[in-house]
Amino acid sequence: MKKWFVICILSAFYIHTWAQELNAKVTINHTQIQSTDNAIFDNLQSTLEQFINDRQWTNLKFQKQERIICNFNITVTKYDRSNNSFTCKALIQAIRPVYNSAYTSTLYNNTDNNFNFEFQQFDQLNFNEEKIDNQLTALVAYYAYLIIGLDLDSFAPMGGSALLERCLNITYNAQSMNFPGWKAFDNSRNRFAFINDYMDGGMQPFRQLQYDYYRKGLDVMADNAERGRSEITKAISTLLKKVHQDKPLSLLPQIWLDYKRDELAAIYKGKGTQKEKEDIYDILFSINPNQNNAWEQIKGND
Repeated sequence: MKKWFVICILSAFYIHTWAQELNAKVTINHTQIQSTDNAIFDNLQSTLEQFINDRQWTNLKFQKQERIICNFNITVTKYDRSNNSFTCKALIQAIRPVYNSAYTSTLYNNTDNNFNFEFQQFDQLNFNEEKIDNQLTALVAYYAYLIIGLDLDSFAPMGGSALLERCLNITYNAQSMNFPGWKAFDNSRNRFAFINDYMDGGMQPFRQLQYDYYRKGLDVMADNAERGRSEITKAISTLLKKVHQDKPLSLLPQIWLDYKRDELAAIYKGKGTQKEKEDIYDILFSINPNQNNAWEQIKGND
């Protein structure tokens, strides 16, 4: 029965009405820029939203309601009109619905501090995956493939491999771009580092965690909260713990816990045995002590 249901879920991507994969909202915050003309920022926002949402990024067929909701919150810190250059940081977020409930779970949430590019008003955005010659479209494509790949990983073990390989391929083809964030081994949190680490063979337990946490854990909690939490406990105690032990320099488990802290605290607060909560606390604290306020909620007896 379980296998049949998963097959049905995955098959939904290939049948029914053709639709794009992403349902993105783009926000451009330009309050730091002294300018009386907002037209360039308004045009950038509408152009990006149209490019992200109207482009068919894969050969998969999504129903309209299956489109992945995501946000690109871009803060402009510097704008040079003379060469059309934007210096920005961007918070990229994506959410995943939880089966049989109104609850949505954060699939990805991270800040790109080098979201820099050139854009001239009324530019037409085009993207060629094998010839990366435009920074803005390369940035968007990278995050589009990353988000879709992570989403597919949450529905089937390693289900997003093909899309994530394309994401990694963008970083290889963008190595010559004169913008920060693409260089191999230049920064442990940059775009190359994130996808290269995620696709490393030693990180397979972390990728398996995505499926076990979402599909075997959260997706069954509406029908059986105890069983769902038990699967999440197992995933954290085995997969997350193992990848942290095997790859202690990887920042991915820490980043993941940064945006899972409140959800995990809610899953365990006042629920489960004291030993279960203390074991989970020990693992989470060892990986990301910065979020200890959330982990303390798990350990408490309330």
